Amino acid sequence: MTAHPATATRVRTGGPREDGPEILEHVLGWVLVAVLAMLVTRLGLI
Repeated sequence: MTAHPATATRVRTGGPREDGPEILEHVLGWVLVAVLAMLVTRLGLI
């Protein structure tokens, strides 16, 4: 029976990086929300 050591290096799976610019992500997220809200209201879906 073999056990994997707890200190093994983690394999990157292509997920979000922890060292990225968080403020840019927040700003782009809110811009996306605003654009989506404008699109919904212009199309009369509300």
